[in-house]
Amino acid sequence: MNIGDAARESGVTAKMIRYYESVGLLTPKARTMAGYRIYGADEVHSLRFIRQARRLGFLVDDIRKLLALWQDRSRASAEVKSIALEHVAELNRRIAELTSMRDTLAHLADHCHGDSRPECPILEGLADPDPGSAHQEGCNSK
Repeated sequence: MNIGDAARESGVTAKMIRYYESVGLLTPKARTMAGYRIYGADEVHSLRFIRQARRLGFLVDDIRKLLALWQDRSRASAEVKSIALEHVAELNRRIAELTSMRDTLAHLADHCHGDSRPECPILEGLADPDPGSAHQEGCNSK
C-alpha cells in the first residue's frame, strides 16, 4: 500500500509517517520506480503502536525505546515497566504544575471584580515576578 493507504489504515497522517521516518521511529521505505513508498501490514501495525504511545504522551525517544522492546521478543518486561513508570511520574509532575497554575488563575479571577474599574488582580498577578505574592495580593484586592 502507498503512504495514503498506510495513513488511512493506521490513523496517522502521511505527514506524520514522513516525520516518524525522519526521526527513526519507522524505517524509511524504498521507493518504487514510480517514486512511491510501499508499506505493509508490519509498518501499519508499528504506526498504530506509535499513535497509541503518542496519545499516552510518550516522547519520541521513549517511543523509540518502546518500539525496540516491543519488537524484541526476548526482552524483559521490567524494562518496559520502568519506562512506563518514569512516564507516569512525569505525568504526575505535569499534572501538579497544571493544577497549581489552574488554582492560581482561578484564585486571581475570583478576586477580580470584572467591572469597569481599572484595578485587576489578574493583571497584577501576571505582572508580579513573585507568584507567591501575587496569590497573596489577590486575597487583599477583594
